[in-house]
Amino acid sequence: MPMHPLPDRFTGDPGPLTIDLHMHSTASDGTLSPAELVALCAARGLTHMALTDHDTVDGVAEAAAAAEAQGLVLIAGCELSTQWRGHNIHVVGLLPAGARGTLVAGLAAQAEARTRRAETIAARMEKLGLPDALARAREQAGSERPLGRPDFARALVAAGRVPDVATAFNKYLGDGKPGDVKMLWPGIPEAVGWILDAGGVAVLAHPLRHGLTRRKRGLLLDDFAAAGGQAAELVSGFQNADVTRDLARQLQERSLYASLGSDFHSPGGHLAPGSLGPVPRTATPPVWTHPRLAPRFTQGA
Repeated sequence: MPMHPLPDRFTGDPGPLTIDLHMHSTASDGTLSPAELVALCAARGLTHMALTDHDTVDGVAEAAAAAEAQGLVLIAGCELSTQWRGHNIHVVGLLPAGARGTLVAGLAAQAEARTRRAETIAARMEKLGLPDALARAREQAGSERPLGRPDFARALVAAGRVPDVATAFNKYLGDGKPGDVKMLWPGIPEAVGWILDAGGVAVLAHPLRHGLTRRKRGLLLDDFAAAGGQAAELVSGFQNADVTRDLARQLQERSLYASLGSDFHSPGGHLAPGSLGPVPRTATPPVWTHPRLAPRFTQGA
């Protein structure tokens, strides 16, 4: 159906944007199927969306079919796990041509790494008194996708070991806890290279969430841009407006595009598809104006 094109610059207008370029489904650690996610996006008035499951594009085909039926523009995507100076950093790949080239092998390697990690977490949980931990986590996942810490958290809740998921992370699975199994994820340059080889745009995910000082965040953005990264998430869910304006300056200084995404995982929380804090007036260009993405975002306009 016809739709208005997205604006080509950020004007600071508080009016709603109908776009969300960072969301998850049951193909990774979301709780809605790809089709259910698309239906929710349509119900909330979105016109453009990206499915960016962790280290996989397995849900994209289902989401694409649902988006076509709903009249939404879907951008294929994934969220790659990487390492940078001892920090786990996520890089979103927006993939107008889908997964291809070295990204295909890269995603396979990431899936294998996640499988080994889940086996290690399961062994540690069994030592802490959760029998058959791998099978219990698989039951919580409800599919054959790679398991993550939230699946083990829900298994602990179902077994009566903890009252809720938050407690499971606080006691067993959070940073520095027994279930916090560090992975040797690829460095940012390798992951960005996979995305570029697929004809995509590499976006640094939620740069404000890593607890970095402004100086260190600048170093991260420097290294990301030097690796060929093209954009960063200016707004990820809700965040402080003053910090967002400062981040916009950091992106502009490095000639990076700005992306927007809720990082939505499941209904019922404070986030929903399209839930975003205010976007400031900035000369930083929107990621949808990037030459690799612009043709997809003008579709139907």
